[in-house]
Order: sequence, then C-alpha cells, then structure tokens
Amino acid sequence: MTTNEKKTDFAFFGTPHLAVEILDELATAGYVPSLVVTTPDRAQGRGMTMAQTPVADWAAAHGIEVLKPEKLDIEFCYKLQTAGYQLAIVVAYGKIFPQDLLDIILMYNIHYSLLPRWRGATPVESPILAGDTETGVAIQKIVHELDAGPLIACEKTLIGSDETGRELRARLNSIAGKLLVKTMPKIISGDMKPEEQDGTQATFCGKISKEDGLISLSDDGEMNYRKFRAYFGWPGVYTYFERNGKKIRTIIVKARLEGTKFVIDTVKPEGKGEMPYADFVRSGAQPAHQ
Repeated sequence: MTTNEKKTDFAFFGTPHLAVEILDELATAGYVPSLVVTTPDRAQGRGMTMAQTPVADWAAAHGIEVLKPEKLDIEFCYKLQTAGYQLAIVVAYGKIFPQDLLDIILMYNIHYSLLPRWRGATPVESPILAGDTETGVAIQKIVHELDAGPLIACEKTLIGSDETGRELRARLNSIAGKLLVKTMPKIISGDMKPEEQDGTQATFCGKISKEDGLISLSDDGEMNYRKFRAYFGWPGVYTYFERNGKKIRTIIVKARLEGTKFVIDTVKPEGKGEMPYADFVRSGAQPAHQ
C-alpha cells in the first residue's frame, strides 16, 4: 500500500472501460478497493476468443482480488459477508442486485443523469433525445427498486447543442470520478444526509437496440438530429435509399442541423466506404419510402 492510499476495505462492482476510468480516479486519490467484482469472461471478436472485462484487467494489473460470479446468489452473498465487506461502489456493473445482497452491504452507484429523471439503462442518450438542455451525475444508495435510492451527491452540467452521446458520456464520466472522490470521505464515515427522490417526478429510459437507429428523412429534422447525436458511435443512425430499383441500407456518418433542417454531410452505403452525401445523391440514390 502506497503512502497516499487510504485503508478502507470496500468492494468495487463494474464492467466496462468507463468504470476503469472511475477506478483510476479513485486510486489516484488513494481509494483502492480490496475486491473487484465484474461479469464473467465472454467470447469476443471474430475469433470468439475468451476475454475478461476491462475492470478485471485493471484489477489484475493492480494485484487486486477479482470475483466474476455468473449469478449474485446466496453463495456469493455469503462469501462477501464472511469476508466482512460492508461497503461497495458500483459503476456500470450490468446486473440487478438482489435484496439478499443489499441486506448485507451498503452499495452506492454512479448514475449518469439528474435523478429521478431518466432512471434506467440509457440516461446519457435519453436527455439528448428528449431535447433536455441540462443533465448531470447522481450518486445514490442502491435499493431494490430501479434507480430509486436516496441521493448523496449530484452535479449538474449543460448539454451542448451539438454534443453527441459519446462526447457527453465521456464528460459525465469525468465529472462522476471527481464527484465520487469528493464524496468518498462521507461515504466511508457515514456522515451524510441522503435525500429521498420524489418518485412522482421520475421518468424512465429503456435499452437501445440497433433498430432504434433507423430514421426517415421525411421525419422532423430536429428529432433526426437528436437521434444522430444520441446514437453516435452506437448504434448509429441509418436510413434506406433506392438506386436502380435496389434498396441500400445507408449509415449517416456526419450530419448537422441548419435551422430546423437535418443536413447530411457524409454517408456510408452498405458494402461501400464513406463518401460525401452529395456524391451519393449524384450517383442516383434517392431516399426510399419507409
């Protein structure tokens, strides 16, 4: 243990790279978890090679014990309880926590919205889609009801008029890391006054599928631009064009909003590379009827 590490036995639950960024922020401030819990190794890539999560990689590099339970069952809960863990930080773990686990350990979660607005799986994309002008980060105590736990810290930020979901997520994660570090002394000491959420003000957001990226160029221009921004990177937005009687699935790579008009700059037709939209239209492609 380095001299700046603050000895506190807490567990960290997380899976993707954005959770690694939070771990780095914690470690830099001296808060290093004694245990990391992440999802099991999965087959990835074209070769379907088994690979562990980015959080598991981080833990291995830092010599920290890793658990990869398939289920958060009674056996797992007993293991945490007998090890004496009473506190856990959760960042994008990806599983629902059973009441049995919540009964034995205090769990605090980073959520990327201003709760109770946008409880659920897509709090970064949803405010963009809804045309919200601000969002933020909330740290909440986890309860069995989805994202309904009392809040212990919040920080607001404005959403840029052209900001994409990818950009917003990165910025919110940076805010989250700093907010968590600032809040950790109170989390550890218990010296805080959690604020109950007003459930009557709650809004909800579900998961995103690839099909959600389909747009029609005849739809409202501002709504199409919101979708472009929200889904930028994944799943991306796409539409269909017709040329010589053939329907072509076309990804919109670069676009902007001029007044209320959705203006496309760059596209990637199925089976082709990226090209200027004007060249694609000049080749005879026209928006297909959907």
